[in-house]
Amino acid sequence: MPETIVVLDLMTPERADKLREFLPEGFVLTHGTARGDAHMKEIIAEADYAIAGQVGVNRDVLSAARKLKLLHKWGVGVDNLDLDAARELGIRIARTTGSNAVPVAEFALGLTLSALRFISYGHAELKKGEWRGGRLPGETFMLSGKTVGIIGFGAIGQNLARLLKGFGCTILYNKRRPLDAVEEAAIGAKFAAIPELLSHSDVISLNCPLTPETANLIDRDAFRAMKRTAVLVNVARGGVVAEADLIEALNAGEIAGAAMDVFETEPLPSDSPLLKVEKLVVTPHLAAIAADNFAPVVKRMFANMLHVSRGEPVPEHDLVV
Repeated sequence: MPETIVVLDLMTPERADKLREFLPEGFVLTHGTARGDAHMKEIIAEADYAIAGQVGVNRDVLSAARKLKLLHKWGVGVDNLDLDAARELGIRIARTTGSNAVPVAEFALGLTLSALRFISYGHAELKKGEWRGGRLPGETFMLSGKTVGIIGFGAIGQNLARLLKGFGCTILYNKRRPLDAVEEAAIGAKFAAIPELLSHSDVISLNCPLTPETANLIDRDAFRAMKRTAVLVNVARGGVVAEADLIEALNAGEIAGAAMDVFETEPLPSDSPLLKVEKLVVTPHLAAIAADNFAPVVKRMFANMLHVSRGEPVPEHDLVV
């Protein structure tokens, strides 16, 4: 009897077929064809394994699973999964720790350059037939030689720091447990408390998980502590930034610009006021998506499911619950 893997996210048949190319023997794969909890409860009911990318998986959805052995995050952040419910229901949760570090770091760099130089604004306006060379919403700035503050200095933040070496940037970072002096020297970064990082940085990049400590970390007071020429980049989670305060700060000229790949509500509603802010670059949670990173991540997820199928433990570095 084959075991069933269900991808809870809405997925095209073509993308599902690409996943099936790496499917281990003895497994079948199904996927979401609509959005919403009701559909997820329907498709998870008879699944042995489930994969969740950007969708939130709550207690009701997990409770609908009659024989689920493992819920696997496609990526790293598990703030959208109900871990307490999983523990109570005896469902293991895994993730692909560090798997998206390079693509997300590269994307953060791309957003930084776009926000500093109004690249996406110029592109969008020219597509409409408007030549905006000398009529931009604000001043543009180079990245070279600037101070970049990175909040969240795990695999993604450290990869971003390495990329920024080529621009001659000074790197400040903040994380719960600072690196030791040897590690800092190897990466070329210096620990800074949040107030110091905000006040000294030309670019602030958010690469931290969403936790009770980081929820609304970047709020009205944080924006007022930043340089007026500073740019904020968020590839972490939407809830780290108070979006109403961001809009206010951009419109008031308290910071020069921002770029967001993640939002408090996803998909971002078509009537979101964020879409009307000229100094804000927005992308639809694309940072981890890279075709040449697809196969390694998928193979790793399936390998973890094979461990469970054979009665073996999930490797410790990928096990969450």
